[in-house]
Parts: sequence; C-alpha cells; structure tokens
Amino acid sequence: MTARQQPKNLWISRWGFILAATGSAVGLGNIWKFPYITGEYGGGAFVLVYLACILAVGVPVMMAEIAFGRRGRGSPIEAIANLAREAGASPLWKVFGWIAMLAGFMILSFYVVVAGWSFSYLWKMASGALSGHSVAELGAIFEAGNANPWALGGWATLVTVVTMLIVGRGVQEGVEKSVRWMMPGMVIMLLIMIGYALTSGNFSAGFHFLFDFDVTRLSSEGVLAALGHAFFTLSLASGAILTYGSYLPSGTSIARTTFTVAIADTLVALMAGLAIFPIIFANGMDPSSGPGLIFMSLPVAFNQMPFGQLFGVLFFAMLSIAALTSAISMIEATVAWLSENRNMSRTKASWLAGSVLWLVAMFAMLSFNLGADWTLAGKHFFDWLDYLTSRWMMPIGGIAMALLAGFVFKSSMLRDELNLSDAGYRLWLFMIRYVSPVCILAIFVDVLGVAELSFDDWPYFVAVILAACLVGELLSPRLRERAAEQG
Repeated sequence: MTARQQPKNLWISRWGFILAATGSAVGLGNIWKFPYITGEYGGGAFVLVYLACILAVGVPVMMAEIAFGRRGRGSPIEAIANLAREAGASPLWKVFGWIAMLAGFMILSFYVVVAGWSFSYLWKMASGALSGHSVAELGAIFEAGNANPWALGGWATLVTVVTMLIVGRGVQEGVEKSVRWMMPGMVIMLLIMIGYALTSGNFSAGFHFLFDFDVTRLSSEGVLAALGHAFFTLSLASGAILTYGSYLPSGTSIARTTFTVAIADTLVALMAGLAIFPIIFANGMDPSSGPGLIFMSLPVAFNQMPFGQLFGVLFFAMLSIAALTSAISMIEATVAWLSENRNMSRTKASWLAGSVLWLVAMFAMLSFNLGADWTLAGKHFFDWLDYLTSRWMMPIGGIAMALLAGFVFKSSMLRDELNLSDAGYRLWLFMIRYVSPVCILAIFVDVLGVAELSFDDWPYFVAVILAACLVGELLSPRLRERAAEQG
C-alpha cells in the first residue's frame, strides 16, 4: 500500500471518527478517576491545568497520530513504514508501530477482565443481587466474584466475544454504527443520572467538590496527575488513534477533529463526576475509594435512594458501554494489520485476534484466583501487563511519535495532512518537537518512580525544553528542506 493509497474502509462522516475516538478515550478510569483527581487537586484550578496539559501533550501528539494514519493509510506498522519510505528515513522506525500495536493489545488483554466487572454488576444490579448489603458485604461479593475463575473468566469472555462481533463487521457496519448509538446513549444516560443526582443527591457538595477554584490544593503531584491523564486518556501511543486516523477521509480537518475529541472526552468525564459524587456525598461516603467507589459504595447508595435499582442498572449499563467502546478501539490496530498483511477477511482476522486475546486475558484473569501465587519479581501476570504498557511502552511510544513528527518525517508531508495556517503549523511543530516530548518524559519519570518531581523542578524542565530547541535546530536533518521551502 503506498502512502497516498485510499483504504477500503473510511468513516462515513467526520462524526463517525469523533464518536469512535471519544469512545476510545472514555473508559472505566474516566468514570471515577478523572472526576476524583479533579476534586482532590483544586477543582476548577485543576481543570485549567489539565486543559493546558491537553494542549501541550494530548492535542499535538493526537494530531500527529491521525496525520500518520491518514497519510500512511494502514495499521500503525504499515503507516509508519509507508511514511518512513516516503521521507527516505530508516524502515526501522516501524518498530514503534509494533510497540504501539502491541501496547494496545496487551492493555486490552487485562482490560477485558476489568470490563467484565461492569457487565457482571449490570446483571447483579438488575437481578437484585446487590440489594440489602453493606459496603463490607459488597466488598466480600466483589472479592468472591474475582476468586471464582469461572465467573470472572465468563464475563471477560463475554466482553471479548461482543467486541469481536462488532469489530468483525467492519469499520462502517461494525465500529461506526455501534459507536453512533453507544456514545449518544451513554451521554443520555449521564444526563438522566445528573438529573437524578439533582433531586436525590447532595448536588451542591458534588458540584463544589468538582468545580471550586482552589489553587492551594494544586500541588506538583496534581500537575503530574493532569499531565499523565492528558496523555493516557486520549489512547495515545496504543495504536488506536493512528488506526482510526487511517480511515479518516481526505479533506477532513485534523485539528478541528482533534480539539472536538479532547473537549468531548473532558466533558464526559466531568459529567460523570456530576452524576456520581452528589450521590456519594448524600450518603456520607468517601469519594477517593477508586474502583471500590463504583463496585462497593455506589450500590449501597443506590439501594438507599428512591428508584435506586433502576438508576443503578442505568449506571452500570453506561459503565459497560464505556468499557466496550474502549475495547473496540484497542483491538482495531491488530485486526487492521492482520487484514492488510495476511490476506485475511475482516471476520477471520477479528476472530483470530480475539482468540489470542482471550487466551492472554485468561492468564490475566487467573491472577485473581487460581494463579494468585504465580508471581515474578512480586508482580502477577495482570500486574506485568499493566506495568509494561503504562510505564514503558506508551511513554516511549509517545516520545517516538513526537520525534517522528518533529524531526524524521518531511515537513511537507505533515503540512499537507494537517492543512494549518503557517502560524498554526509553526506552533504545532514547536509543541511536537520540544514541549510534548519533554512533558512525556516527565510522565515517564513520574510513573517509573525514579525521581520525585516537585514545583522546584519545573525550571529545570523549562531549561530542558530550551536546550532541546537548540539541539534540535542544530541537528535536525530537515533544516535544509525548510530553508528550501521558504525560498
């Protein structure tokens, strides 16, 4: 496939891509983690810092990945190989396409287990199995579900099968048609839940927790939390966005589309907070209890409120949709690669990928029960999948994507795809070359725990950015190209 060849599948419309990419970004972590860290680190002050981090890291790298996908028209491996060939660069750069695709596949291998919790709790809430229990009793139910390999594996299998059924139908008939009803459906459920929280919860306390502008609660830890969430929430460096970008029709504005996805992702996360935290505060519960908030505290709260079972079912249905839209995006790169490189039909590629995914997911599932004693360096298989992807593969992949866009690929190639004004392109190029890589490096250092960063360290990061500017301009192989373009 040449770099400009049209793929067999394209999104029907720009909104198909926006809904799919937003669905990829809105996962289980967004439902509880982002609203909580927003309230924990200063409410409105944290949101402003987070938006700045989105502009510094999320938007520039996402624009680059979409441009790579549309220009290369293929899976992450093929797209980067095509662009490297067009730029006259080393074909070895496609290694980072492999890293991105494998990262998405490995994340999904443990994510389907976690997503299975949502599906199981939808059934338990609908059947009344969660009624009349205390938080401690619900904690025991949660642990018992994880300790039962047949139950935990069964729900993970269901998530895998549903995901493959959707992906196997193709980009338009499967992925796009599914997200066209799942994403609006999730937003409608959120709005209904917010309305319920207005009448049945302590909405004032939840609102103030999320939006009070308190700079005193904004620490260096909070800035790093904003920076990390801005990178990880948009599914960057996992193959999903690059592959989705390969289906984007020519002429669609990448910049406008990227900003729309980033804003939609943030709004959905804040809406989730407005739906959840008023109910939590109304029942005197702790908003910082992480997954326990969803699977232990909230069912108790629903049981104590009018029409609680109905709205509990609505909530877990929403959570299941969020899990499913993310799962669809993370397997897409693997399915696209199998279709392109092994002459497989879409259906065959999906079920082959799904079979391998299921096998790996079963090993991850066993970490909670039969394999609880199987550890390596103190980590279970489930933990290793999380550790390798979130702490190594995604940050390294993110830095590589920024360097590819800023220094390796020809400026003319990306300028054509991005179609920005001259000033807009120069701003994007500065961010992708110097600001985004240094910020991702800070995330890398933070998640590895090799150093404890504080506000006192930020001048050093500014100095690193300035040094990177100088070195980049001295060493960039594209200086002569830019000089020639400018006459």
